Amino acid sequence: MSKKDDRPRPGDTIKPRKPAKVQFAATVLQLEAFAVLFAALALYGLRDSTYERGPLVLGSTAALWTVTGVLFLMLVLLSRMVARPGGYVAGSVAQVPVLAMGLLLPMMFVVGAVFVAMWVVSLRLGGRIDRERAEYDASHPETAPNL
Repeated sequence: MSKKDDRPRPGDTIKPRKPAKVQFAATVLQLEAFAVLFAALALYGLRDSTYERGPLVLGSTAALWTVTGVLFLMLVLLSRMVARPGGYVAGSVAQVPVLAMGLLLPMMFVVGAVFVAMWVVSLRLGGRIDRERAEYDASHPETAPNL
């Protein structure tokens, strides 16, 4: 049985890799969206309890689902648009309302801070990986994607 040779040959078109920075940033935003959704479920479950929710209380169930739903959709849409111009800035600005969810549910301050740290790491580490890939491709043109 012969093994298939996956190495590129002269003249082959090599599909470029998706940038690591885009992948990391989009993943963090998608995970944040689900964290917001779970926080909304927690707030919904705590709506009639005596538990101290936070300094900001949304008056109705509709307001709770509207606010958290809009934030959820915003994060999901931003995760798809992060590679476009201004996408990283918009993602950075989106960290503020995620942190502000701590005003509704105090534990979200901790969760939001973790996600802010993950956002910063994804931008820095993803950028470094992309730079290293570019350096490797420049020094190995026979295996670099031909655009």
